[in-house]
Amino acid sequence: MGQAAAHIPRDAVVATAAKGIEDETLLTMTGVLEEVLPPEVSRRLVALSGPTFAREVAMGVPTAIVAASHDIRVAEQVQQALSTDYLRIYSQTDMVGVELGGAIKNPMAIAVGISDGMELGLNSRAAIITRGLAEMARLGVRMGANPMTFAGLAGLGDLVLTCTGDLSRNRQVGLRIGRGERLADITGEMKGVAEGVKNAATVYKLSQKMEVTMPIIEQVYLMLYAEKSPKLAVKDLMTRRLKSEIGL
Repeated sequence: MGQAAAHIPRDAVVATAAKGIEDETLLTMTGVLEEVLPPEVSRRLVALSGPTFAREVAMGVPTAIVAASHDIRVAEQVQQALSTDYLRIYSQTDMVGVELGGAIKNPMAIAVGISDGMELGLNSRAAIITRGLAEMARLGVRMGANPMTFAGLAGLGDLVLTCTGDLSRNRQVGLRIGRGERLADITGEMKGVAEGVKNAATVYKLSQKMEVTMPIIEQVYLMLYAEKSPKLAVKDLMTRRLKSEIGL
């Protein structure tokens, strides 16, 4: 991207649909782009996110996403340019929240997959999604995001889709871990990338840096990178110190 930056017109709008956090810098995708793009182009960056499986978008299935930019006029420009009769785009200015939602939902989907693979039931699935959303909002607010973003398409919407949809590679990784398979065997056989494996590490590192408690993310990280058993992870989550539900 650094080489291409010199050839981008200064009045261009640059939109990214990539979801994740860079390992070395712990920057979001637009944060990475801001480091290599000229300032006048960086001001017109747009993050596209929301509950989408690419296959369904390609099929023309009715889908809703969000376009976020620091300048609402730029977000609205992308909204007008890309919306169709099957792709509805909403606009907003909370780039931090929109991008964090897109990154955090992936390891959360692994967590739900593990729970489902262990056949823990629907209560457990609902608990992980709900408390996972709380963790997402907690980190987002610490980083300056609007908490309402996480009740929207890039937060709850993408989280529910990725955690429950069987087209999700992250969910599939979790299902197989929950059934007793090793991560190395799973990733070695997979076609495509399960972003949540890498995201689990970067989100965990970011939570440590920002001093934000994210228990589910921590346990997913330990299961993936320290070979912690899912049964022990569940036990440790359920026996944590009791606390109030509301409050960051």
